[in-house]
Amino acid sequence: MITAGDFRNGVTIEIDDKVCQIIEFQHVKPGKGAAFVRTKLKDIKNGGVVERSFRPTEKFPTAHIDRKDMQYLYNDGDLYYFMDVETYDQISLNEEEIGDSLKFVKENEMCKICSHKGNVFAVEPPLFVELEITDTEPGFKGDTATGANKPATVETGATVNVPLFVNQGDVIKIDTRTGEYLSRV
Repeated sequence: MITAGDFRNGVTIEIDDKVCQIIEFQHVKPGKGAAFVRTKLKDIKNGGVVERSFRPTEKFPTAHIDRKDMQYLYNDGDLYYFMDVETYDQISLNEEEIGDSLKFVKENEMCKICSHKGNVFAVEPPLFVELEITDTEPGFKGDTATGANKPATVETGATVNVPLFVNQGDVIKIDTRTGEYLSRV
């Protein structure tokens, strides 16, 4: 149990049968009336953000989030298969649980599976991936002065904006959090 007076950024708690992470908190002591804690809570399962105030003495159960490294094996229609590399146990997740978190992940790469009480709610891809460009328009010599970008399709099927000097067949490094091109490899 944690009291509202002990809130910190990043702490996960259970409120109204929902698992929420504290994004921001602020202890407020007005000149008149009792002190309170103003918070911004993010529902971990659906991503919604809510502002809410609590008395500093209110207690909430802490929610334990399990993050386990698993290898992404393959997808078979609308099911995605992952394997625990220590026990070789396999789990399958449907498209609703995955979302678009695997758009930059190739088969056999490691991901983090986030779960609460055995229920998987998110898949975290690696922070940076190296992918080959399968389709893009050719760049022209001397076209780099403007700093312009062009769309390119990578081997997983996702589209990334890349500089004009990047060509088909190049391997690039991508930040999976933002989907931005970082460099050529």
